[in-house]
Amino acid sequence: MANILVAEDDPAVRDFVSRALEAHGYSVETASDGGAALEELQQRGYDLLLTDIMMPVMDGIALALQAAELHPHMPILMMTGYSGQKERAHNLDALIEDVLLKPFNLDQLRKAVSAALS
Repeated sequence: MANILVAEDDPAVRDFVSRALEAHGYSVETASDGGAALEELQQRGYDLLLTDIMMPVMDGIALALQAAELHPHMPILMMTGYSGQKERAHNLDALIEDVLLKPFNLDQLRKAVSAALS
């Protein structure tokens, strides 16, 4: 099944997303900020990047731009708890698949990931 990199600074959300995706059969690596996620992307490729928008070191927007340069065919899915940030992310429509608004449930997460990977 697909290999997914989850970049999320909130440990509770990172754990929830990681566990939910692993339970659905995905292989998941995590990063606690955008800088760590970028380092991981420089070392290996993934089938999907799922990133929070607001994070320390490097936000999800900057991460998405860098990730698209490194892996132009990798889908990018974003998540945010701030509706204003969702609008900011939609300026990247050509690069990202969708933006999940927090709090999201397990079904919403699985559907968004499945759609991004298809």
